[in-house]
Amino acid sequence: MDTRQAIASSLTNADFLVQTYLADLKPEELLARSLPGTNHIAWQLGHLISAECFLVGKALPGKGPTVPAGFGEKHKKQTAASDNPADFLTKEEYLRMAKEVRSGTLRLVDELPAEEFDRAVEVPPPVVKTVGQTFLFVGAHWLMHAGQWAIIRRKLGRPPLF
Repeated sequence: MDTRQAIASSLTNADFLVQTYLADLKPEELLARSLPGTNHIAWQLGHLISAECFLVGKALPGKGPTVPAGFGEKHKKQTAASDNPADFLTKEEYLRMAKEVRSGTLRLVDELPAEEFDRAVEVPPPVVKTVGQTFLFVGAHWLMHAGQWAIIRRKLGRPPLF
């Protein structure tokens, strides 16, 4: 397995877990919180989509996938406390946008010359040092948040999936 294949596998595995955790949730359940003060899934989805565009764009300036104007602003830390459904997209809209962004990310991974994966970058978090690590972090970021959704699912009475 080469770098390109490892990154694609990481992103595909993250997509599988995300889709599985969200499949049986009702749209209104995306606003459920595991505990007071934690972020609900709707906000996290917007954060993840925005973060993927930001990170890929920092690693490959001018080439990363994008979101519509104002989308990132709706998913800043300051908006995480809102429980108003009107402040967020629908489940279908988030899933469609996530799929479009991921498609763009995977296209870039597929087209990137192999030597570019080792090129140094400066993106948050500080453990990410190369273009390849940026792409791997994107998948890990989605998985970290999906782990939080497992707790929300249990709170909503869903059985464990894995």
